[in-house]
Amino acid sequence: MPEISELLILAAVLLVSGAATGILAGLFGVGGGALMVPVLFETFGFLGYADTVRMPLAVGTSLAIIIPTSIRSYRAHKARGAVDGALLRAWAVPIVAGVLAGAAIARFASPLLMQGVFVAVAGVNAIKLLSGAKWRVAPDLPKGPVLAGFGGLIGLLSSLMGIGGGQIANIIMTLHGRPIHQAVATSAGIGVLIAVPGALGYIGAGWGRADLPPMTLGFVSLLGLVLFAPTTVMTAGLGVRLAHGMSKRRLEMAFGAFLAVVCLRFVWAIVA
Repeated sequence: MPEISELLILAAVLLVSGAATGILAGLFGVGGGALMVPVLFETFGFLGYADTVRMPLAVGTSLAIIIPTSIRSYRAHKARGAVDGALLRAWAVPIVAGVLAGAAIARFASPLLMQGVFVAVAGVNAIKLLSGAKWRVAPDLPKGPVLAGFGGLIGLLSSLMGIGGGQIANIIMTLHGRPIHQAVATSAGIGVLIAVPGALGYIGAGWGRADLPPMTLGFVSLLGLVLFAPTTVMTAGLGVRLAHGMSKRRLEMAFGAFLAVVCLRFVWAIVA
């Protein structure tokens, strides 16, 4: 185990990362999982956690941390009138079902599967945003079963990635003619729908595992939760103010660059 001085340095890194995560949550309408998962993954390796549980612990802990961050971000965006409430209601049940399915898969899935999903989704979104191409498959979102299917896909992939759904929802909404600011704001609400059942699902998925380290509740690290959550909540409002002060193209470029960095980090983790 690391020395006390090393743990203090680690705690400081996690607190700073939590502050950055909160800004990203408000800025991009995401729960910050795309930053938290790699940071927590490396942190758990530093602490000597088994490779078999590092990735699901990072994902489960990320989902638990996203709960307060997403609520704060959603309320701030809603106050500005940018959230599509009707779409959130239509997606609520399918998203929760997808999240619970992802948590069940996580109990048995290889960490490489979870990292691969992360790279695929982040990579597609980064290319779309950085290229500036007007990718569009339809003038608006479909109705009925297809719309519900999109919700289930958002929940499933987000649960496997440990994110609040912002990356995936942004792809789907902008492909169907929704403006980026509305996509970002609505994604903040989607994060709430994903984070609560997702965290509970990962607690259940890891419950009783003999290879889990101390200070965990299923696949949720209490240490990571305590160090990350306070600063993410405090800084989410700053990210919202930054988002609404940026042009559409600048917001797209910033989000795309951020996702590209995350994608490259996980490619390195897979091939290294």
